[in-house]
Amino acid sequence: MATQAADTPDQSAQNDAPDAVVVRFAGDSGDGMQLTGGQFTLSTALAGNDLATFPDFPAEIRAPQGTLFGVSAFQINFGSRSINTAGDAPDVLVAMNPAALKVNLDALKPGGLIIIDTGEFTKRNLDKAKYDVSPLEDDSLAKYDVLAFDISELTIEAVKPFGLGNKDALRSKNMWTLGLALWMFDRERAPIEDWLKAKFKSKPEIADANIAALNAGHAYGETAELSGPLKQLTMPPVPSEPGLYRTITGAEAVSLGLVAGAQLAELPMFFGGYPITPASAILHHLVRLKEYDVTTFQAEDEIAAICAAIGASYAGSLGVTSSSGPGIALKGEAMGLAIMTELPLVIVNSQRGGPSTGLPTKTEQSDLYQAVYGRNGDAPMPVIAARSPGDAFEVAIEACRIAVEYMTPVMLLTDGYIANAAEPWAVPDPASYEPFPAKFLEEKNGPANDDGEASLLPYKRDEKGARPWIKPGTPELMHRIGGIEKAIDTGHIDYAPENHQAMTDARIGKVAGVSVPDQDIAAGEAGGKLAVVGWGSTYGPIHQAVNRSRAKGMDVSHIHVRHICPMPANLGELLKGYDKVLVPEMNTGQFKTILRDQFLVDAQPLNKTSGQPFTIAELEAAIEGALS
Repeated sequence: MATQAADTPDQSAQNDAPDAVVVRFAGDSGDGMQLTGGQFTLSTALAGNDLATFPDFPAEIRAPQGTLFGVSAFQINFGSRSINTAGDAPDVLVAMNPAALKVNLDALKPGGLIIIDTGEFTKRNLDKAKYDVSPLEDDSLAKYDVLAFDISELTIEAVKPFGLGNKDALRSKNMWTLGLALWMFDRERAPIEDWLKAKFKSKPEIADANIAALNAGHAYGETAELSGPLKQLTMPPVPSEPGLYRTITGAEAVSLGLVAGAQLAELPMFFGGYPITPASAILHHLVRLKEYDVTTFQAEDEIAAICAAIGASYAGSLGVTSSSGPGIALKGEAMGLAIMTELPLVIVNSQRGGPSTGLPTKTEQSDLYQAVYGRNGDAPMPVIAARSPGDAFEVAIEACRIAVEYMTPVMLLTDGYIANAAEPWAVPDPASYEPFPAKFLEEKNGPANDDGEASLLPYKRDEKGARPWIKPGTPELMHRIGGIEKAIDTGHIDYAPENHQAMTDARIGKVAGVSVPDQDIAAGEAGGKLAVVGWGSTYGPIHQAVNRSRAKGMDVSHIHVRHICPMPANLGELLKGYDKVLVPEMNTGQFKTILRDQFLVDAQPLNKTSGQPFTIAELEAAIEGALS
């Protein structure tokens, strides 16, 4: 079978045994491909391989069976070396029906292995997939290795002892396929069997049937006399530092990071959310963490969710809300309220394709303008972006720190790829994080009144430009905040032109003065012919493309920006040290425009809005073109 090229330049792609393999499971949206991929990911992590995944599923809750737009896929890149992306082209494609084959075939490498369930290649299913002739009967698959057999019939035979009808029996064929995949890559079945027993604890006969299908698929690979493409491949563990590891998705990492941030701030956390793909998973994870003083609230709409979170922050909790682009638009006015009242609030935007409802299950980075500029009035807000699932944990803590220390809402950007993808994660030592305990005003902070008593100034600013945080009910500190312009220091309503100018300047200055680390260089040198500058989930493919290009002798560096507003103080001078700046992003050039605006650099865009992540090959070609 073909093998994935090395991700790092010091690895040889010429070895006889591959050091990484890309597998894509694809089938109907009811075939359990996401579950199959998730469990294969678990077995891969337990085997000690590094990995990255890319779940890719349709927007329809249950698309018509066998149709092209109903195909669900799960891709995993795993190996015995460092893995940063889910891989470009699969080495192995498991196609459970004709539609899955047609949708995914072009992505497969020449010489790659296709595993096909012939039981689904009926005239009806071929018609739904727009095939005039079955690809199993012409030469359209000649450049691939093809292993075609009736998985459906083999599954029915495997679960026959459990008395299931054909319809129920076929629900286990994803486990049969998983069993074959576990054999192919020398994986243990015991963890999957334990998971099935736990999942179907109340229906042990279903658990037993799925385990039988799993074992049957494994035995098929082990015992069938197959010539040609089907071989067993053992992938050694990746060298790694000692420690506790687990697989983590971006949504899980954000959730754990938010809880960690609240703990470091010594605050209870309130999360107000409303279901929306792909952000809903954050609410699902936080519901399970109530023992860490986390309160979750599923509101009746997006506006209620953010307003409840603002109310929680007013009351002395760390307010958090989450959504995707359409929901963030609905929250816009309330974000302005949080900026005007100057309360800490973390807003997580798991971006998806837009505008409007757009592409609910596909990824994009097209909410950057919305994050930086998208509110009425001059309403600045710190914006930071995670670059990978594991990095989302660190970024969530950083968002909490900025919100608490500067009394401001903060937007944390992820996207559908980060939220759904998984990777191994070294669980950090909690003691390694510096606490940033919240400080509440407990006594009056203003000069004496005529009667000699101290006065209260709810908008008196500290050295960071932050106003004091006052818990309602604190003796003698009764105060009022709201959405109308506030007077300097006192917080009284004040429409005066000079006051509005001063308060606008103060809010802008506070955000501009947020302390962020200097920008580092992810790969390459400070200065040279070309810098590839990215943000968010483009990190993996950019990093690998730059490393491969440098291995070919090209003068190119990789800079990846976490803090988007405000940007690192040294970023402008860093960018001016390169002859050219290339900015790949999954939108029509938003970050490119921000860089031009901030630093007057001639940043050149490389844009993609297909709902799919960049491939390494696309970026390598762009680097070569920019340097030619």
